Amino acid sequence: MTNEVMSDDDLQRIEREAAVYRRLRDHLAGRGDVQNIDLMNLAGFCRNCLANWYRDAAVETGAEMTKDEAREIVYGMPYDVWRETNQREVDAASLKAFERNRPTE
Repeated sequence: MTNEVMSDDDLQRIEREAAVYRRLRDHLAGRGDVQNIDLMNLAGFCRNCLANWYRDAAVETGAEMTKDEAREIVYGMPYDVWRETNQREVDAASLKAFERNRPTE
């Protein structure tokens, strides 16, 4: 890692991007009725994707973070608690749409 100095514009951009992420995270935390499969079918990503991306960013900067730790940051609670509280059975149509549009990484 270099000791490169960031400009004020770079710092402001990063602050805005971080604020947007926090707003999305908080919005999704308040919408437990929106299922991950619905997000995947509509937008191609879900809360688990955000948690994976968060963990990837942490690891890239040298931090250690587990999948569960990243999920707790995104979900605002332990993943198992969120699932117990919010997750419902997937209907056949949603599952079929997911299989048809499943991202390939």
